[in-house]
Amino acid sequence: MMKVLIVYYSMYGHIYKMAEAAAEGARAVEGAEVVLRRVPETLPADVLEKMGAAATLGLQAPVPVCTVEELGEADAIIFGTPTRFGNMCGQMRQFLDSTGQLWMKGALVGKAGSVITSSNTQHGGQEATILSFHITLLHQGMVIVGLPYSFQGQMNTSEISGCSPYGASTIAGADGSRSPSANELAGARFQGEHVARIARKLSGR
Repeated sequence: MMKVLIVYYSMYGHIYKMAEAAAEGARAVEGAEVVLRRVPETLPADVLEKMGAAATLGLQAPVPVCTVEELGEADAIIFGTPTRFGNMCGQMRQFLDSTGQLWMKGALVGKAGSVITSSNTQHGGQEATILSFHITLLHQGMVIVGLPYSFQGQMNTSEISGCSPYGASTIAGADGSRSPSANELAGARFQGEHVARIARKLSGR
């Protein structure tokens, strides 16, 4: 079996929904074992409560927390992170900063790496977040996989929608009340399948 690991952080559930869609797409590839994991939380419970995130995070509790070792065991990794001023969130950054042992061993070299994101507004730094995330993947020697224009949803101009050639994305709305649209979820599913197919070729399985 070829292992596709989807590692995400989602405070209000938007990235969680996109990660599930990516997992669905990856499972469509024969021989793919898909594993969903979340990165460790770094904020105290009382802060999360004040931010109105406690309930949403509680729904994600059944998803196991990822370990650094699991990254090295995967054939492909899809990362999901909300946008924080054009960069990944602090929770994801802290988790990736603990992967020095993998870098020393070259454990991620040659593996497919891909990124999904979200922001509150249409121009809230989605592309900058994915591109700046790619820097870490390149330092780890990963093969970057985006969302090609063969996903026809990128050509849709009849509605406001996330997704770019860099990766699938969603717009949460200024108050976070907007859920991922059908087109955005389709982009995540397409990306999941695309990553799994490339990983199968890279792994020779």
